[in-house]
Amino acid sequence: MKETTSKEQMLKKVRNALLEKRDNPYPALEDYPLYEKYDDILEVMFAEQISLVAGKFVFCEDEMQFIENLLLLVDEKKWRKIYCWESPLQELLDHFEFPYYSTDTDFLQAEVGITLCESLIARNGSVMLSNANGAGRRLSIYPSCHIVLAYTSQLVQDLGDAFSQLKARYGTTIPSMITTVTGPSRTADIEKTLVLGAHGPKELIVFLIDG
Repeated sequence: MKETTSKEQMLKKVRNALLEKRDNPYPALEDYPLYEKYDDILEVMFAEQISLVAGKFVFCEDEMQFIENLLLLVDEKKWRKIYCWESPLQELLDHFEFPYYSTDTDFLQAEVGITLCESLIARNGSVMLSNANGAGRRLSIYPSCHIVLAYTSQLVQDLGDAFSQLKARYGTTIPSMITTVTGPSRTADIEKTLVLGAHGPKELIVFLIDG
């Protein structure tokens, strides 16, 4: 009798396994949370996590306080080339007469890009962005400082929650570009020395408005 090789034995086991029908032990796998749920306040969790990745977090009680904090920051940093391309955000800045560039005029000299976001992910201090708004992709990448304005209603605990929120918002017309930003751009490729701003903004500042 001819002896079977190890390969043939393995293939036989695979064939038998394919013929044997079993119930899926995890029928609702996509509905399971990726991580353990925490009882922490999401605002506090996000603030702690973004600080661990060299990002900055500013909590504001309302939009007026956001503008006040933004003006103080701009005065401190001596910024002049500030860009904003999203209509809802432009309306807010116009209401308080905050100066900004609404087009890409002199964009090569841009110092700050101000954008909205899709979600804030508390578990790892990340910001979810997409190209579904007027800011596109350039405004969150090219200027040396990226400022994000978000509201507490956009805070979620995990990445899965952020995607659920995204699906609820856009339905079947999901944006073609979705990304998460976790702190300023960084690299340690050269002599394992951490360098901020190597491939994008050196600073990430998130303003969160209660509402």
